[in-house]
Amino acid sequence: MRKFLQIILNRVVITAFIVLVQIGFFLLEIFQWANHYVEIAMVLRIISVIAVCYLIWKPNNPAVKLAWIVPILVFPLFGGILYLVFGHVIISRKLRDSMRNADELLRQNMPENVENMRKLREENQAIANQSLYLQKYSGMPVWENTKTLYFSEGIQYWRALLADLEKAERFIFLEYFILGEGAMWNEILKILERKVKAGVDVRLIYDDVGSAFKLPKHYDQYIEEKGIKCVAFNRLVPFMSLILNNRDHRKIAVIDGKTGYTGGINLADEYINYEAPYNEWKDAGIRLEGEAVWSFTVMFLQIWNISRPTDEDYGVYRYHFKEELTARGFVQPYGDTPFDNETVGECVYLNMLGYARKYIYIFTPYLVTDNEVITAIKLAAKRGVDVRMVLPNVPDKKLVYQLTQSNYQTLLEAGVRLYQFRPGFIHSKCVLCDDEIAVVGTINFDYRSFYHHFECGVFLYQTDAIRQLWQDMKETFARSIEITPQWCEKHLVKINVIGPVLKLFSPLL
Repeated sequence: MRKFLQIILNRVVITAFIVLVQIGFFLLEIFQWANHYVEIAMVLRIISVIAVCYLIWKPNNPAVKLAWIVPILVFPLFGGILYLVFGHVIISRKLRDSMRNADELLRQNMPENVENMRKLREENQAIANQSLYLQKYSGMPVWENTKTLYFSEGIQYWRALLADLEKAERFIFLEYFILGEGAMWNEILKILERKVKAGVDVRLIYDDVGSAFKLPKHYDQYIEEKGIKCVAFNRLVPFMSLILNNRDHRKIAVIDGKTGYTGGINLADEYINYEAPYNEWKDAGIRLEGEAVWSFTVMFLQIWNISRPTDEDYGVYRYHFKEELTARGFVQPYGDTPFDNETVGECVYLNMLGYARKYIYIFTPYLVTDNEVITAIKLAAKRGVDVRMVLPNVPDKKLVYQLTQSNYQTLLEAGVRLYQFRPGFIHSKCVLCDDEIAVVGTINFDYRSFYHHFECGVFLYQTDAIRQLWQDMKETFARSIEITPQWCEKHLVKINVIGPVLKLFSPLL
């Protein structure tokens, strides 16, 4: 009963109720003009036609277009209105100016690292081309002199983060999609409170929708009262927000500019298995120490300036490493934004699938993506690459889970090996290729990560973390169930009936 009341009284549920009430009042207004039904219906249909024409001419993914065109044509009276409210993003002038200012500050503070690029080009021209793409379209250069440490479990990540937070002397920047009250966050908060009292600049960004079921309303004000600067990103409001779909899905921690963290791990108890809503929760993270941390510092300040515009000098937060860290390989943190026309996260995965010669292994909780990615996965397997994917055995979202499984048969037929993580839910977002390159980050194989969210990751070439990730993948295969053609035969309805229907709406899930 208590849990039920918590759900009913949650601000997401309340906001959804208010939105439905608004739509209801809108419909009542229309019905009051029943004598003019023909004229009103004509106007609504014209709006739907305009929306369809706009979608056809818009330079966007065809699957995303189709996902909106189908419901608009099926429900022509209100389909166009729904697209205008939920599908067409209108950015206010104030937000656009803040984004432009943040992007300019990013460009001013990011070196090109020409020498690093030259060294990488001498080692591997194809990898250098990938690195050049990231530098051009995410604004982030490639770095050397950076240690990497991979975490195969949330509990390892948390303990290392706590130790680094205790060492903070100048500043702590935290940016997470989900923040939840509980053991994990409470331990971190205790340290932050002590550090603020010691004069450390502590800043926190959490996504207001991602954390809505985990935190009370106006939690950011509660945090501010402790002396911690706090932003609830893209706040959930009780009316239909035109950019409500664009969330900050990044997970970034930066301490003194020396060490940085990212990965799939949020700051809530299920990520360290103190809670078990989906049985065992498997996740991944990575710790950087060295020059590449500057990229994460600037990424954090970019989102901070979008939310709370300032003209502060980024340079005061850069730590200049005088010592050599004797770190192997090249490291390139990068970000992705929904407000440009470049799907950086998706393109990095596509480039890796095209580069693979021996093998490519993938951890992802979801496989709800466009035909380009599915085709690239199948093509890699067809040309003899050992392609393996590990997905959840216990779902967190049932419709998304069914849609993910609807891809199994076609992938198996192409030679892809599919696994489901036997103990529960895998939330890791990792790709490993040919013992040489890898990505660890926040980017799922789904439309939301590729098109709608702010995301980040780390591109790795010949670093220590690559070997650590390989070991984790080897152990995870052994703990997973391999999907067979016989499995597909038992689930024909899910694959051949439910799946195709869900795929029409997959970009909206």
